[in-house]
Amino acid sequence: MTAFIGGIIALCVGIIGLIFWFPYFVKALQASLPILFILGGALATYLGMEEIKDKKASENLDENPEDLKQEVEQLKVEIKTLKDDKK
Repeated sequence: MTAFIGGIIALCVGIIGLIFWFPYFVKALQASLPILFILGGALATYLGMEEIKDKKASENLDENPEDLKQEVEQLKVEIKTLKDDKK
């Protein structure tokens, strides 16, 4: 209940502050938007590059399924020998 009352009080104070200091709010918004766009663009670029790398890596895996099957079989044999050695 105290969180609810505190939330209502914070909401009222925020609305009152926004009304009285609206020009300052607009200036702060104008100052922060270019930085947000730069950071958002950098993040989108990074994620796009990672997606391209992942796509290339998955294409390489699709080209040689026989090599992967052989590697899996080798690893199975190695795991089995390690388990036997442990016993």
